[in-house]
Amino acid sequence: MAKALMGHLHSDLRDAATLSSENRRLRARVKDLEALVLRLQAENDRLAAAARTDAPLSLEDLQPA
Repeated sequence: MAKALMGHLHSDLRDAATLSSENRRLRARVKDLEALVLRLQAENDRLAAAARTDAPLSLEDLQPA
């Protein structure tokens, strides 16, 4: 039983360099997505504030980023 479990734990055939590369790529993607979320939250806050003050928005403000 223990031998079967140990074999199961080491069944990933990818080497450390591949895993490291994939990890870096995924971390960069997460960082990009976090920056996008922050930018969209700031834009949403700006538009919500403009809506509360009834400030006129230009057509450019309503275009997608």
